[in-house]
Amino acid sequence: MRKKVIAGNWKMNLGVAESVALIDALSPLVADAGNVEIVVCPSPQALYPVGLKLSGSRIKLGAQNLYPVAKGAYTGEVSPTMIKEVGCTYCILGHSERREYFKESDEFVNAKIKSCIEHQITPIICVGESLAEREAGITFERVGTQVKGAFKDIPAEQAATLVIAYEPIWAIGTGKTATDEQAQEVHAFIRAELVKLYGAAVAGEIPILYGGSVKADNIDGLMAKPDIDGALVGGASLKADGFARIVKFEI
Repeated sequence: MRKKVIAGNWKMNLGVAESVALIDALSPLVADAGNVEIVVCPSPQALYPVGLKLSGSRIKLGAQNLYPVAKGAYTGEVSPTMIKEVGCTYCILGHSERREYFKESDEFVNAKIKSCIEHQITPIICVGESLAEREAGITFERVGTQVKGAFKDIPAEQAATLVIAYEPIWAIGTGKTATDEQAQEVHAFIRAELVKLYGAAVAGEIPILYGGSVKADNIDGLMAKPDIDGALVGGASLKADGFARIVKFEI
């Protein structure tokens, strides 16, 4: 059975003290959560202190980005070895904000994924379409291209350990959420693309998360769908009680 994953993407929010305080508040609230992998992804400056707080905890630490080489003259970037040293076991890659604001290509995302695999870090690979692309009827074309680009030259045994997050760009931070049925339709499409690439057994192992204005009041319906295996949560992950309710989804 595929694992369930709930990941909080704190984006460019919360300083060190605020991040540590959020973990202090969150940890007891999710201590009795069911069989779900819980991940928090703070800003870079908070990774080390949050990692210390999470030592021995069931909550996993993730980074929001990395540069795909171990070291070198790449001013302002963070390497896979650096995030691993502070305790990261997950990393968000290819987020729509990285693709839009920093012009990250499918090829660059693929290089980052391979770097994560090399350093035993689980990537959460983001794919999704814009409102214009959805209205033009090319959602599947756009998402399919991103999926194939992300998994280019990645062997099946490694692909089975990765995580995908479908994030309709038109639903990120807008308060709009894809309906449960819209989300399931694209998740099922992604699963079918993975079947084409790797076969049903491997495709059946890869968790596909939904990201796009996930909140406590819509998580249950999303998680009831057969191909939705968790959530990549933005703003709602910044409040301990709200995020804890998402982690403790009911289906």
